[in-house]
Amino acid sequence: MPDEYIVVVTRLLAALAAGAMIGLERSYNGRPAGFRTHSLVCMSSSLLMLLTVYQWQLLANVPQDTLRVDPTRMAQGIMTGIGFLGAGVIMKENFAIRGLTTAASIWITASIGILIGVGFYFAGILATVLALGVLSGFRRLERMLPTLKVGRLSVRTLRNGELNEEEILVMLAAHGITTSDRSYYLEDSGKFVRYEMQVSSRNPVNFRKLAETLAKTEKICEFSVIPKNS
Repeated sequence: MPDEYIVVVTRLLAALAAGAMIGLERSYNGRPAGFRTHSLVCMSSSLLMLLTVYQWQLLANVPQDTLRVDPTRMAQGIMTGIGFLGAGVIMKENFAIRGLTTAASIWITASIGILIGVGFYFAGILATVLALGVLSGFRRLERMLPTLKVGRLSVRTLRNGELNEEEILVMLAAHGITTSDRSYYLEDSGKFVRYEMQVSSRNPVNFRKLAETLAKTEKICEFSVIPKNS
């Protein structure tokens, strides 16, 4: 087997392995773009970069003074296409946006495929290890950080009932929750009034405790607590 064939097989298999490892982490955590997607992205990026590496051999009959080799142009084209694929895994569910990390993992997987495709194995392997560390290790670290959790609260009550906005705010403060962006609506020909507001807390458990309290409050006809970033 010619040496070129060995190089092609080695680089494609290395790219497949790198993409598969990152994809397994995504599949394990139930993400829409997982094992197969990342494997194909990494391998296809490597395959396209191999085209630029061996284009001299593929275009041997073309005069050299008319052929300009610029592998970075192929890399730019790959990353542009990956941008569309990454955007496809970003989804909005109610007030929560999901898929940003998966989109970023697809982007770096394509980058790793480019590195392996041109034979930069050390950087490709190191990037694979670091990407896996970020996706798995940083997940635990992120859960430990006291980040601000944001959600959207909606409360529906009788217009002539005894519950007013001040009582709701006192209830929220008792659960360690602050508010902003308040809105007010009349519904069913003015029979009901709905209060909507953005709520935030350092402890996401406070949202669950608030929901339990609201469920026990007879003055409330209907409510929802929807986290924005989960």
